[in-house]
Amino acid sequence: MKSINTIVEILVLTGIIYCSFRWFEWRHIFYPDKKISDIPSDFGLKYDDITFYSIDDKKLNGWFIPDDKPLATIIYCHGNAGNISHRIDIAKLLNSMGFNVFLFDYRGYGKSKGIPGEKGLYLDAEAAYDYLSMRDGVDKDRIILYGESLGGGVAYDLALKRKVSAVITFGAFASIADMADVAFPKIPLKHFITMKFDNISKVKAIKCPKLIIHSADDTTVPFDQAKKLFESASQPKEFFETSGGHTNDVILSNPQCVEKIKQFITQ
Repeated sequence: MKSINTIVEILVLTGIIYCSFRWFEWRHIFYPDKKISDIPSDFGLKYDDITFYSIDDKKLNGWFIPDDKPLATIIYCHGNAGNISHRIDIAKLLNSMGFNVFLFDYRGYGKSKGIPGEKGLYLDAEAAYDYLSMRDGVDKDRIILYGESLGGGVAYDLALKRKVSAVITFGAFASIADMADVAFPKIPLKHFITMKFDNISKVKAIKCPKLIIHSADDTTVPFDQAKKLFESASQPKEFFETSGGHTNDVILSNPQCVEKIKQFITQ
């Protein structure tokens, strides 16, 4: 009887440790914000408030910002914190270049329902693409992905599953395992994490043009992560080095970066 109690205690302790680590992992990857602080009309933009569903029936929310004569449609895959209301300024910039822009929130972010996770984010991006492919005024042959930070991994995954014209990433990393080494250099966490975001293996297989943008003084995702991605990426590919950190202000405040994005897309 004593041995059975001991086994039960070990199993309970193991379960507690496992659940605690899973929570620790999740909490260090996702920082969702439910509160919508602004809407596109606050920035002078016309938009449609869109509700759509993932294949596993999660109710998702997005904003479609149209252009009168769009050159293409950009799907914006945002980073791990906040929600779409914190990306309107850069969506406005992309829209001003002559593009439709579709901002969408992953499950658990903003008005989208559910709990975020790696597989869930991939399904949400697929749902965003599938919604656009059926929308009037969207040329399915001219869809471009823009991935910010963690959203770079979402964009790379989507580019392997759907037909896209190009992929642009800003502040993307090679993999979660690499980032675990950066955040906790003395602890071998990469051997225990369940979420991979293995961008480096995916970027090798993506055939469409790729533009990788990264700040040389990014303290969140080290610059060598972007170089590692670029070196592994298949052709055609381009790299643009900028400065200023990890936020979208880097792009908004850098005319050369804006011009590079415009040149890359329009070519």
